[in-house]
Amino acid sequence: MNHFKSDRGAVLVRNNNVEKAMRILKKRLTEDGLFNELREREGYVSKGEKKRHERAAAKRRNKRDLEKRMIEKGY
Repeated sequence: MNHFKSDRGAVLVRNNNVEKAMRILKKRLTEDGLFNELREREGYVSKGEKKRHERAAAKRRNKRDLEKRMIEKGY
């Protein structure tokens, strides 16, 4: 069995399904914040721009959570 080691363990490739293993790995790395950290290190970001990004991310999270709650309630 092939596997890729990360901080949170290994991602197993089952039945030669590499695409699924890649999705799992990408999800884990996203949850760990690796992609955000890489994006931040690309260049200088001013305080105002950083705040705008944080506000936009918060809006996206709130919208996603609201949509989830609406679906759960049956709206």
